[in-house]
Amino acid sequence: MKTVLITGCSSGFGLETAGYFLKQGWKVIATMRTPREDLLPRSEHLRLLALDVTDAESIHHAVEAAGPIDALVNNAGIGLLSAIEGTSMDLARDIFNTNTFGTMALCKAFIPQFRQRKSGVIINVTSTVTLKPIPLLAVYTASKAAVNAFTESLALELAPFNIRVGLVLPGLAPSTDFGKNAASRMQNVFPEPYEAFAANFFANAKNTAVVTYAADVAHAVWQAVNDPSAPMRIPAGADAVALAAQSL
Repeated sequence: MKTVLITGCSSGFGLETAGYFLKQGWKVIATMRTPREDLLPRSEHLRLLALDVTDAESIHHAVEAAGPIDALVNNAGIGLLSAIEGTSMDLARDIFNTNTFGTMALCKAFIPQFRQRKSGVIINVTSTVTLKPIPLLAVYTASKAAVNAFTESLALELAPFNIRVGLVLPGLAPSTDFGKNAASRMQNVFPEPYEAFAANFFANAKNTAVVTYAADVAHAVWQAVNDPSAPMRIPAGADAVALAAQSL
């Protein structure tokens, strides 16, 4: 029985993906900052681990506790909608620390065991905002675009050790807690000159009919992990698939 470790499992894509892999008969190590036993069905194949991807000691403890795994899914991430003029550099660094450097740190932590076994899969979850410029998402997009570039280079670096590396790019997912979780970071990030523009942006976003669901991402991650012939980049969600086709 194979084992997958998934980051960011407290809600949204990570939670859905953990549940999906469980149903498919995998052992699942679901990580989150503060583990909650009520989120996923009890199973002898499920382990919950505390993990803060921005904390080196937390990563070390999680790697030691996890032991050998077959696949790593870097899903943990935080969002931000803001005008760059209203975004402090401390806030920008927070976004990169989780979305970019957290992903890099987890890869670095698990690569040694994959390399020694000459087997393993790493899937990094980013976003289709990296495929088409969207206003008020400059910092967030930059953090995810960096992971795209990192992943594509890493795939070449690890191929000689039989380690597969890929990307899953979700679209807009209003049904998850992503926006709600970002709200606490969005205080005073729209200076007065940007308020009307931001209000119009939010109104248009709410009218979007074609979106991504958490199940779309879980299925895409499953494909990325289990299909050696899968493409490097897999869009997840109807809107993501359409956008990816336009960007070819």
